[in-house]
Amino acid sequence: MPQPRTTTTPPPLPATVWLPGPRDSEISPTAPAILPPWAIGKIRTEFTRRPGRPPAPFLRLAISDTDECMDARTLCTQDTNPDHSHNASRTTPVLLAELHPSTLPTADVCSQYGSDEQGAIDDAWPGFFHRAHRILRGNGLLLLATRQRRDADRLTDPLGLLVAAARTAGFRYLQHIVIVHGHPVGDRIVPAPPDDAPPGLMHSDLLVLRAQGSRS
Repeated sequence: MPQPRTTTTPPPLPATVWLPGPRDSEISPTAPAILPPWAIGKIRTEFTRRPGRPPAPFLRLAISDTDECMDARTLCTQDTNPDHSHNASRTTPVLLAELHPSTLPTADVCSQYGSDEQGAIDDAWPGFFHRAHRILRGNGLLLLATRQRRDADRLTDPLGLLVAAARTAGFRYLQHIVIVHGHPVGDRIVPAPPDDAPPGLMHSDLLVLRAQGSRS
């Protein structure tokens, strides 16, 4: 008799709004980081630890510009959590890229992403997503942390442009998580924005993307 087909159920996605807990201090991230330390710890818990398997390696990129040879200037650190065993180094890492608002693409740039395949490989933002996809092929996770920026005295939201660029490179959008810069007091939230945040901003954004297949 034919054997029944088995399927692997992906782990459930975490909550879409994150607040610091009672014991988490709201420490402003140091430039060029975007997320506070408590949020980094929560990312480690939610995305790198898998029941019955070694934790996935956790790589952090702090991207401060997208000019030519950006990779040589991008600060990269690897998680040093003692839970990471030798076998974990053989698994696909979880890649967190913290994007400073000044590096975010504009609509004029993103409208050209699909117009020239060679340009999509070589240019700054498209090139970053293609290189990340090569690292994470095989269902690896790319997490993009960023926040709104102020242009012409208005807050602009870059998330749609980033998702479009990531999809062009072969990523699938999974989730948008709001990282609140504040702490609950009774029935309200007391804002605690980063030092370099524009007026009116009290959250950062975390996009969860999964690499799909291979790009030739």
